[in-house]
Amino acid sequence: MAARDQRAMISERLAPVLLTTKQLGAFDLVVVFVGIVLFITNSAGLAPNGPSMFIIWILSFLTFLIPGAFVTAQLGRMFPEEGSLYVWTHKALGPFWGFFAGFLAWWPGPLVMVVAGSLVVAYARYICDFACLSQSWEQGIVILAVIAFSAFLSVLRQRVSQNYVNFQFVFYAAAIFVMGLAGLVWLWRGNPSATPFTADAWNPFRYTNLTAYSFAVLALLGIEVPLNMGVEIKSDEAIKKYLFWGPIVVMAAYLWTTWANMVAVGVPEGYDYLTGGPLGVANAMGEVLGNIVALILLWFFLSNTAIYNYSFARLLFVSGLERRLPHQIGQVNRNRVPANAVWLQTVLAALITIVMYFVFGQAAGGDVGKPYFSLLAGLTVIWCASMVLLFADVHFVRKWYPEKFEEVRQVPRWFLYLCAVVGVAADVLAAAWIFTGPWYPGGFPTTAEWNTWVSLVVLVSLVIGVAVYAISELTRKGRTEQEILGEALGGTGPAGSG
Repeated sequence: MAARDQRAMISERLAPVLLTTKQLGAFDLVVVFVGIVLFITNSAGLAPNGPSMFIIWILSFLTFLIPGAFVTAQLGRMFPEEGSLYVWTHKALGPFWGFFAGFLAWWPGPLVMVVAGSLVVAYARYICDFACLSQSWEQGIVILAVIAFSAFLSVLRQRVSQNYVNFQFVFYAAAIFVMGLAGLVWLWRGNPSATPFTADAWNPFRYTNLTAYSFAVLALLGIEVPLNMGVEIKSDEAIKKYLFWGPIVVMAAYLWTTWANMVAVGVPEGYDYLTGGPLGVANAMGEVLGNIVALILLWFFLSNTAIYNYSFARLLFVSGLERRLPHQIGQVNRNRVPANAVWLQTVLAALITIVMYFVFGQAAGGDVGKPYFSLLAGLTVIWCASMVLLFADVHFVRKWYPEKFEEVRQVPRWFLYLCAVVGVAADVLAAAWIFTGPWYPGGFPTTAEWNTWVSLVVLVSLVIGVAVYAISELTRKGRTEQEILGEALGGTGPAGSG
């Protein structure tokens, strides 16, 4: 019992009191999952790999997404608390590794907020036929506006914010269906496939496909993120349903739209790796419909920034409750959402935008693809590191909580351990293979330049992580976990309702 008590967390007691609990159902979680994972632009980015991409997709589903779903289901049902990976790793490996996993799982959030904003820019440029927002500072202003919008939406009552993104999800699903339909229409009109489906094109062992696998894993990261809002979820059944239907939707959408991009677009001269989906619709069904799809995607990524903001802010919120960050970060506003965490995250995303688009913007030559893909690759390395801990957790939680482990387990134990081993291997390889070749050859003519940009993103991320840990140690002032827990529950805790 002593070892188990050492893994008690302040947030387990305070988060259910501060937040509006039991409000998110299965459909809400599927929408959050799709918003986090299904960046449909990835289909256009990976389609130039040709038919071999289908094998890579299936390989990434089998080695990463599906094992991740089983492991997440086990951990999420054992500990349905606010903070997901932060809590699970704290329970499995103790306070230090819990905090470290929490940082690694959180840091991609602000980065992807910038990435989503850059996609708003990309689709706006597509709609205006690339005659607007050509300067990096102009793009930066738009991204800052998108980030600000996400913050205002995220500090509303969670039910209000969720209803908005649920409504937007319907249009996003329709746009994805039309993007895939474009391939069928293209062929029905008598056009040949823009991509040859010859036997040699299915070879998945080409050197360039190493980094394509990394990109595919990136496209599947985030399966645990809806559980950042663990105490706000209605039931255990909602967790099981989202982990079943969410991956099915993601797998079907990626395969459907990747095929359509290959058939209706191919890799024409000057191919744009971000807007290939609307281009395929325009090629097959007309420019007007293509622009409508682009507009819906623009709206989705505007809204999607809010999903990232409020879901990842829960990790900061838990850090505030645990006094790993100043206790004000563990406070909620009158809408019972962690507003201070949202605003801190918003400021960080804005600073990243300023550095990437105003300071280094000239180095990118106004090409939105350079900061977009370098940020994506850098955050993939960080995010994959957090997922290594997620897969490892499933073994260690059984050591400390054997009864609870068996109580929620619904698949053989050996299968869970196999998922963990396969998942760790997939994470390590995906992170390493990023450096074998650029994801955006048009913007990075050499692998050396690509590796420089990606390494810079990773290095800055690690420096920030060290700084956050140093702040957490100063905030705690040498007190033990049990002392802080007793202090918080004794009436001098960090959380409030200001």
